Amino acid sequence: MTLSLDIGNLTTLYEEKKITPEEVIEEVYARIEAKGAKPDWIALADKDAATARARRAPQGALYGIPFAVKDNIDVAGMPTTCACPAFAYTPERSATVVERLEAAGAILIGKTNLDQF
Repeated sequence: MTLSLDIGNLTTLYEEKKITPEEVIEEVYARIEAKGAKPDWIALADKDAATARARRAPQGALYGIPFAVKDNIDVAGMPTTCACPAFAYTPERSATVVERLEAAGAILIGKTNLDQF
């Protein structure tokens, strides 16, 4: 049986201590590796860094929930390209939405592809 990554299921599993956020991140990266990162992912967070974030995630409303953002949303230290490599820049600060998700305990996996601009 494949682990369902929907918020309700993960929240229940965490509350029942049946899985940890680190195990969920491991599963997410295993799925990405099995399928291949392209063409879905523009940039992936380092797996070890994502696992470390999962280990110390705040116990907020989105505790341990993996998420991705489209490549037109800034993530500190990750290139933003809007699917146009010539447009690429690397922001020093994440967009407010990313900061709020992480403050609520969510774990960034990476940036997904989109139509150019």
